[in-house]
Amino acid sequence: MSTHTHHHDNDFLFKYIFSTDHKMIAKQFLLTGTVMGFIGMMMSLFFRIQLGWPGESVPLLETFLGDWAPGGVLAPDKYLALVTIHGTIMVFFLLTAGLSGTFSNLLIPLQIGARDMASGFMNMLSYWFFFLSSVIMLISLFVEGGPASGGWTIYPPLSALPEAIPGSGMGMTLWIASMAVFIVSSLLGSLNYIVTILNLRTKGMSMTRMPLTIWAFFVTAILGVLSFPVLLGAVLLLLFDRSFGTSFYLSDIFIAGKALEVEGGSPILFEHLFWFLGHPEVYIILLPALGITSEVVATNSRKPIFGYRAMIGSILAIGFISVLVWGHHMFVTGMSPFLGAVFTFTTLLVAIPSAVKVFNYLTTLWKGNIKFTPAMLFAIGLVSTFITGGLTGIILGDSALDINVHDTYFVVGHFHIVMGLSGTFGMICGVYHWFPKMFGRMLDKRLGFVHFWLTITSAYGVFFPMHFLGLAGVPRRYYSNTAFPLFENLIDINVTISVFALIGGVAQFIFLYNMIYSIFKGPKAPKNPWLSNTLEWTTPVEHIHGNWPGEIPEVHRWPYDYSKPGSEEDYIPQTVPLGPDEKDEGH
Repeated sequence: MSTHTHHHDNDFLFKYIFSTDHKMIAKQFLLTGTVMGFIGMMMSLFFRIQLGWPGESVPLLETFLGDWAPGGVLAPDKYLALVTIHGTIMVFFLLTAGLSGTFSNLLIPLQIGARDMASGFMNMLSYWFFFLSSVIMLISLFVEGGPASGGWTIYPPLSALPEAIPGSGMGMTLWIASMAVFIVSSLLGSLNYIVTILNLRTKGMSMTRMPLTIWAFFVTAILGVLSFPVLLGAVLLLLFDRSFGTSFYLSDIFIAGKALEVEGGSPILFEHLFWFLGHPEVYIILLPALGITSEVVATNSRKPIFGYRAMIGSILAIGFISVLVWGHHMFVTGMSPFLGAVFTFTTLLVAIPSAVKVFNYLTTLWKGNIKFTPAMLFAIGLVSTFITGGLTGIILGDSALDINVHDTYFVVGHFHIVMGLSGTFGMICGVYHWFPKMFGRMLDKRLGFVHFWLTITSAYGVFFPMHFLGLAGVPRRYYSNTAFPLFENLIDINVTISVFALIGGVAQFIFLYNMIYSIFKGPKAPKNPWLSNTLEWTTPVEHIHGNWPGEIPEVHRWPYDYSKPGSEEDYIPQTVPLGPDEKDEGH
């Protein structure tokens, strides 16, 4: 196959902005996702200050938030707005688009041996729709009445009645518009990833010689194509309820003692539609993070990944089961106990493939010749959060036990550890590992170690105590818990959580400094800094459009031939032909 020529190469506009090169688009996703992630993180720090020191004046809040925090005290309605937009940004803009968009784009063509994505133009559109949706979401912060304030799940009637609360007006309409555009971006990207993996693999790259990262991105893309359109349908019906007088989600509602002229709808229909995306969404975030971890753990343990085929099976099983469990978010909606039992069963079933992944990581680490790079520390951190967060999921997945802690801080602690931290650790781990490939420079290792230890201690310091608040009955999303004598003796826990949150926030600025400094001033990266086997490290350090300067290399073996007995080196790249006595582990 001949190398693609690109007649706009020297044109700034087409090289850096409207680029169709997957490597540049990966950087655009990373940059935009990082900016959105920092905005989401700052929002969480602002409302953590309110929760730790309720009602106390903090001049810094007025400096940053202006009218939202008159006299340095966060306004109650703006507290709910911050919680809503923080959740939306973190789940969709950082962990879905930032994680999948960056690493699916960077790694799929490079690791399967393709010149580029199946459609470079569609890939470019995917990024620009994501950028547009980010801009719309940020504009909603500045409209009259403030941004959407119904929680990130935007349940009706708060989201279906523009007059319900200040945040139900223009801000909510912009939230819906932003998510509609975001879903278009996600579908364009996902379809491209699927077609590229199925059609553009290089000679010798069979499905069972693909790195586990590519398997994870593949199943993630399929989940996105199946579940995101359901959310699009849900928000379109919501738009009809808001603007055109329909009542898909509205029924028997009184405002100021006056009955509305709507009947027959059900807000629970919205919950079903939302969570039919919302639960696969957890794995749309987790699977890429787990795929990145597989690559980093094998490379830095200098050992073949344990149970390669079982790992592929568990990725497929997690993808399949994740579409059957959405009802566990709705045990308290009056669901029939029989249906509750079905959802309990399917929810607990997902623990099996998840456990397979965890045990395989642990057995890969066992007796490995481990190199503790920052990427490896974050990969091990992900295994830790995946286990600890998953354990509390067993309680929430059981319909009888869930009723007691539903909508309390127990739920907040659980999903932040299992999804938020695991997804974020996976993304940071990927940045540390593939930064040399993306920017041709090395990150500062010592700053990486400082970043990891501050991050993991503050992360557990924030989310572990939340479980105790939840068991004590503290509800989530409340502006202040001091109004309840029952919770007075728990204020110290909230102070502790807020202090750890502020430390964790500072730690991320160390990472940001490391990234920005290293892009321009970091030491030049060698071609294969981690002595890794996969194809992306066979491309030149200088980026060229088309990835390889000549022929695309042929693949002869699976990607995990580390420390093979009888081999001189402790790694054998996929491009090295098999010896007469060797067998290919992948086949």
